[in-house]
Amino acid sequence: MTTSPHRMQLPREVIVGDETLDLIGDVCKRLNFLDSAFLITGPETIEIAGRKVIDLLKEEHLEVNHYVTNSQVATLESVRIIENEIRKFKPRIVLGVGGGTKIDLAKLSSARQGIPFLSIPTTASHDGMASPFASLRGLERPYSVLAHSPMVVIADTSVIGQAPHRYVASGCADVIAKFTSTRDWEMAHEKKGEYYAQYTASLALMSARHIADNVEKIKPGSEEGLRIVLESLVSCGVAMGIAGTSRPCSGSEHLFCHALDLVAEKPAMHGEECGLGTIMMAHLHGMEWEKIAHLLRDLGAPTTASEIGVPPKDVIEALVIACKIRPERYTILDEKRLTYKSAEELARATGVIE
Repeated sequence: MTTSPHRMQLPREVIVGDETLDLIGDVCKRLNFLDSAFLITGPETIEIAGRKVIDLLKEEHLEVNHYVTNSQVATLESVRIIENEIRKFKPRIVLGVGGGTKIDLAKLSSARQGIPFLSIPTTASHDGMASPFASLRGLERPYSVLAHSPMVVIADTSVIGQAPHRYVASGCADVIAKFTSTRDWEMAHEKKGEYYAQYTASLALMSARHIADNVEKIKPGSEEGLRIVLESLVSCGVAMGIAGTSRPCSGSEHLFCHALDLVAEKPAMHGEECGLGTIMMAHLHGMEWEKIAHLLRDLGAPTTASEIGVPPKDVIEALVIACKIRPERYTILDEKRLTYKSAEELARATGVIE
């Protein structure tokens, strides 16, 4: 029997360490991007790292243009605006410098224009820095879109380490979410015959265990701890690239996160919401959810709705509608079919709401 081709998208190179931004010129030389570059960043991240990247590229005689976006989420409209800028300048390479939104915008706009992309994260808050997927919002429901993997990821710990520890803790929570996302994926394979790749599931799960095994090292101001988090985040991105789907890293806990983004007036950080979701989904799966909650607390991540400023009613609403966010994605939420009553009982039983 002939099977269809399975395409894998992986970064060509990942550079992690202190002052690695200084290598940007050498990277572009080796990749033969010697003419022009277009940089996408934000009003804060241009000061944190963007201007330095622009200056370093200009020293290598590249023509560099940039776009500063105020978008807090990646929407089709913001992607189209940036695409117009890319078409205007016709760069050889697009660089995303910033947090998750700026990386997603660079990833999506460059993919739609068929131009290579280079990822320069300024925080370690979630696993999108090395993955081929981007979160797109502003439609009827948020969802992940296949764009393309960055050719190179440059994670400068001297830059990322400047961000508050809350960002690192959020990244850790996004990795810890793989304890439930991999369980959902395996369940969907067993019950619905969905494609399942044990290798990539194991890689995602290993990333979560890597965080759990090194929790004592992941403290504010610790470069060793930051490297551990970055390794795990990159590993999750690689798992998605190999699988060709976000499945190994995104399950019921991410559906809860996306639902909470829809109903909450002031949503929290992506990883923080996923952390709360992981606690509750672990309970539904019959896993040791108390250990996950304890682990998140040790990492400095929130474990209650009040800590992220979300009222209990929004948590309950998000739990009820989460299974409708991506109805094609079978998870434990399809098994349990939460009502408002059972959703409230779940959130209270795990301490997510009081």
